[in-house]
Amino acid sequence: MLNRVWLFFFVTAMFAITIQLFNGHIEVLSTSVKALFDSSKLAAEIALGLIGVLSLWMGLMRVGEKAGVVGFFARMFEPLLSRLMPDVPKGHPAYGSVTMNLTANILGLDNAATPLGLKAMQDLQTLNPDKTVATNAQILFLVLNTSSVTLVPVTVFLYRAQQGAAAPADIFLPILLATTASTLAGVTIVSLFQRISLFNAVVLGYGAVIFGSIMALVFYMGTLTTTAIGTLSTTMGNGVLLLLVFSFILVAGLRKVAVYDEFIVGAKEGFAQSIKLIPYLLAMLLAIALLRASGALDYLLHIISLIVSVLGGDTRFVDALPTAIMKPFSGSGARAMMLETMEHHGVDSFAGRLAAVFQGSTETTFYVLAVYFGAVGIKNGRHALVCGLTADFAGIIAAISVCYYFYG
Repeated sequence: MLNRVWLFFFVTAMFAITIQLFNGHIEVLSTSVKALFDSSKLAAEIALGLIGVLSLWMGLMRVGEKAGVVGFFARMFEPLLSRLMPDVPKGHPAYGSVTMNLTANILGLDNAATPLGLKAMQDLQTLNPDKTVATNAQILFLVLNTSSVTLVPVTVFLYRAQQGAAAPADIFLPILLATTASTLAGVTIVSLFQRISLFNAVVLGYGAVIFGSIMALVFYMGTLTTTAIGTLSTTMGNGVLLLLVFSFILVAGLRKVAVYDEFIVGAKEGFAQSIKLIPYLLAMLLAIALLRASGALDYLLHIISLIVSVLGGDTRFVDALPTAIMKPFSGSGARAMMLETMEHHGVDSFAGRLAAVFQGSTETTFYVLAVYFGAVGIKNGRHALVCGLTADFAGIIAAISVCYYFYG
């Protein structure tokens, strides 16, 4: 699948460049060449930037595993995850690392979520009979990450505040509804591919508790100011993070674990993984950079606008689509598109709000695919990309629908 997708990106970029040249835009050649070299530099910078944080969390996770703290969290969610990942044996360390990653994502702890996700993928890889082909459990885990399960996207609120929004956090509920739809769609499509039954007492019970908690959070957040929401989210996230770190170290010490030695062993694994990521990151960033530089994404937006106009639909959402289309490919690119939309149309305009909802409710699918699968050497992702993009598409449709409902 990845071979065909990568080739498709290059062929598409080539056609877009050809069209640009026929229209007299010869600068596309220099722009595309610059994009090639910039993407190679970016791949190295991202991988090298991960060395410290990946070594840190791999070391801490090893200490936490030896202390039994990770196992404690695993037991809390193992009944649910064992139904969604039936191929993973009960009591396996993967349950702990998967739970830790999802917790970090929910709290918006990006710096912790990625290394914890790589640790989870590594644990799942130990059960993989064919090390180059993704297992069902790895695909489900990846889709949960690409569906962007984040309760309070503080960074989006901050960008809206910087742009002068009257109420920067008034998109909280639309983002929550859109990202929930994305996650539900991702889990559903994976369950169809893998023939997993979601209609059992355990899954429905956990779903009811999670949904009830989300509704309670929505109600509580509705009583707070924008500043209070940001403060609460930041405090809660940092507090949980520090609680985990200290619990790992202190409990391990009480259990006579050689905390320093175990940390060093884990940190060495993190260092080795970060270096291995460079080729996989380079391959994906290279193709994405060419798509952007060639103007292929601009042509896609133009085609969508024409189709909607011909069908007599409201085209206001098209102004925010650059963010939605860019997000699966590049987080920084989508952020730039969101800010440009806010600047051009107004931060509190329909397009400005919708772009912010897109940014907060979808994820960089191709980046996650390259990093997580690349970390363990998987070349055949099977239905992972289809499921991940389906979750993205569901999030985009939900975001558009919710914004029309809330903002007209």
